[in-house]
Amino acid sequence: MEKWAKQVGRIRVIGTGVMGRGIVQLAVTAGLEVELADARPEAVGEAIDHVSAMLGKLASKGKITEEAAESAKGRLIAADGPLAPADGVDLVVEAVREDLEIKRALFAELERVCGSDTVFATNTSSLSVTEIGAALTDPGRLLGLHFFNPVPLMRLVEIVPGARTAAWLPPAVTELVRGWGHEPVLARDAPGFLVNHAGRGLGTEALQILAEGIATPAEVDRVARDVLGLKLGPFELLDLTGLDVSHAVLESIWSGFHGEPRLRPSWLTRPRVAAGLFGRKNGEGFYRYVDGQQQVEPEPAAPEAPNTPVWVDDERLGTLLSAAGIQVVHSAYPDTVLIVSPTGASTVDTALAAGFPVERVVGVDPLGGYRKRLTLSVHPALDPAAGRIAWGALAATGLPVTVVRDGPAPIAQRLLASIVNTACFIAGQRLATPEDIDTAVRLGLGYPRGPLAWGEEAGADLVLQVLRGLVASTGDQRYRPSGWLTERVALGLPLTSAGTSPADLLG
Repeated sequence: MEKWAKQVGRIRVIGTGVMGRGIVQLAVTAGLEVELADARPEAVGEAIDHVSAMLGKLASKGKITEEAAESAKGRLIAADGPLAPADGVDLVVEAVREDLEIKRALFAELERVCGSDTVFATNTSSLSVTEIGAALTDPGRLLGLHFFNPVPLMRLVEIVPGARTAAWLPPAVTELVRGWGHEPVLARDAPGFLVNHAGRGLGTEALQILAEGIATPAEVDRVARDVLGLKLGPFELLDLTGLDVSHAVLESIWSGFHGEPRLRPSWLTRPRVAAGLFGRKNGEGFYRYVDGQQQVEPEPAAPEAPNTPVWVDDERLGTLLSAAGIQVVHSAYPDTVLIVSPTGASTVDTALAAGFPVERVVGVDPLGGYRKRLTLSVHPALDPAAGRIAWGALAATGLPVTVVRDGPAPIAQRLLASIVNTACFIAGQRLATPEDIDTAVRLGLGYPRGPLAWGEEAGADLVLQVLRGLVASTGDQRYRPSGWLTERVALGLPLTSAGTSPADLLG
């Protein structure tokens, strides 16, 4: 395998769209000769001009030398069509439209013009590699090679063997991709592969929270950014990707796993797609965009800090409030506002379990340690005056306060539990190794850490508590904990390790 990777000298990239051009730039910069091919002959020249210009920009910024840029430009070759004679081509990478029949037909034709030792790779992001390869006489020569856009900057590549891909091929292509300076991960040929599957944890739960009327898209996004540390909130991400694209992915992965509840899409997306609320691409989605700029209503002003005391059940929050000049008491008086910090439960259930008068109880999410944002939960039986006292007290800390409806668990806890649980399901089904899951999500989705490592940092037992609380409260099997998670909590094992397997006994 290592020998093959080192011997690859010329590849052909079929498809000159954004993804194809990115793959070409990456490969030619790595020192390979790259043939460009497209069904439209004029597109090849345009692609060569584009890649040459990008190489020039890299040189002007000092990323590569002028000599390296000129040398790379000299390795750009215009092929005489996708099915031109392929003597000397070691690898063909297909990056055409996401259409199963088009890809199958293309590879069947390529088999006629390429040597028997030429490797085939499809850049599909959603189609089954096995189904694409079924059209080949020798499906063992094909695997998935899924790059992410923009290819030169997104270092992640998913290596996806089909059911009949030759055993030597995935490690060989892994070695090749590493030589190009990118980070390969191995994923099973399952719906969504690795990144798109793992990404369902955040988006589907955010949509569920919106459907329940717990919070607005902007409120959910603020919590996701400030409490969880995400660069983009889930609704900002949906707008960036385009809901027309995301809706299709949501539906495809859910149906691909035969209606698995944890992947169930929200009913909200279909009518929004029908209404053309795609996001940034057409100016309106979960947000409006003017000249490409997201329009967000400012957060509402909080009430003044109260003169009356408050009671809290979390010492950390009590210390924060005391430092802000708020009187914190440790015994509940008849008119005291009570601030509880629910974990895996609603504010109402937490109050009732403690025997508190619900009309004077609000909830504040403890996840994140009350560091960057406070999330205040309001339930239907709350006395509005008590709620304003709590809001003013929390705002006195100087931290922004998001006021939302009470739900079966706080927003940040639900989002994190869904992210971690989805990754645990992937690990439990052996669709990828724990290490590759964390690498793929961190690089492919831009999360601050991999979901399994994130679960360990937050506490696997806490994640399990939240999920069990959600199941008990809602009865919804979308929240059922992964066996991978429950087993590791019971055994005290890290989520990031596969642990002992039968193979270990064989030496």
